[in-house]
Amino acid sequence: MLLTVSGPPGSGKSTNAAALADRFDLDHVSGGDIFRELADERGYSPVEFNELAEENEQIDRDLDRRLRDIAVDGEDILLESRLAGWLAADHADIKIWLDAPREIRAERIADREDKPVEVARQETSRRENSESLRYKEYYNIDIADLTIYDITCNTARWGPESMQQVLATAVEAYDPAADEGKAPVEDVVYDF
Repeated sequence: MLLTVSGPPGSGKSTNAAALADRFDLDHVSGGDIFRELADERGYSPVEFNELAEENEQIDRDLDRRLRDIAVDGEDILLESRLAGWLAADHADIKIWLDAPREIRAERIADREDKPVEVARQETSRRENSESLRYKEYYNIDIADLTIYDITCNTARWGPESMQQVLATAVEAYDPAADEGKAPVEDVVYDF
């Protein structure tokens, strides 16, 4: 099984991805973890590294190519990243998009990173704008287009345990036979 979990910063994708991977005994591959490792190795904060990626497209392309290769070649994987649904569009069994209002996401990030909410809100806004521009420029992907996802959820509507139960129920009910003859994602021009 190949599942993808995508969403903006603070949406709960890491929490829910880890729980799903554990529940279904899947290897959990996090694009965010890989990105933060790359930033740390080079002495940058994730926000600074994101801005550097605006000037050096090879950063995104290397990360995205690595994740795409994992999606294409892997089995029993949960791939978590902002672009995971797109990277595995033709290979994933279920593609999930998680989101929450920006204010709630900023509060979550502020709590997680021990910073003021306003700082988290500003950094998150800058990061989202930066990534959106790069995805469009590099791959012609409109990250706001959620039509490729099988499941989209507002994680602010349920607590973590309830959200995980909703997602687990959907995965357990998945019928692979329903995908037979399914058309691949079209009108995407990207070169990972």
